[in-house]
Amino acid sequence: MPAPRKYDEETRARAVRMYQKCIRDLGESKLTARRAVGVVLDINPATLRNWVEREEIDIGVRPGVTTEASDELKALRREVAELRRANEILKTASAFFAAAELDRRLK
Repeated sequence: MPAPRKYDEETRARAVRMYQKCIRDLGESKLTARRAVGVVLDINPATLRNWVEREEIDIGVRPGVTTEASDELKALRREVAELRRANEILKTASAFFAAAELDRRLK
């Protein structure tokens, strides 16, 4: 189970919007904008940088794997692991019943 998130989605979106507004309207540098928004919302600038990068990846401005694709990949990996476990159980059961059938025929 993942750790609980300290900030909700609304706070994240607000912080990213404020950062983008500082860059666009005020012409501040990225670092200055991150620090200013961080002070206002009590968010670490590195955390804000991660949120901004994730937003840029999701909208296609920055190369990378989108959140949606990442979530789908995680779900598919979980499903594959579950199916592999099920196959192992079925193989073991099949071998058990095959051995029991051989024992029954030999008696």
